[in-house]
Amino acid sequence: MHDWQTVAGSTRIVAEAYDSEAQTIYVRFHDGVEWWYSDCPQSIWEEFTAVGQSRGQYIASVLDGKPNGPC
Repeated sequence: MHDWQTVAGSTRIVAEAYDSEAQTIYVRFHDGVEWWYSDCPQSIWEEFTAVGQSRGQYIASVLDGKPNGPC
């Protein structure tokens, strides 16, 4: 079970979660699809969730280059 955090103001995602042991970011999109991105150390999570960071742009430029797939 992930500790989902609601994302306000994003046009692409509604919630996000992070598993520090597995170094995996989880994203829930507006259509309900959940996706995982692995090989993400704490620093990547902090960049992804930084105030003012566009989640959609970060996914496209960084996370899509990581191992990923549907949950």
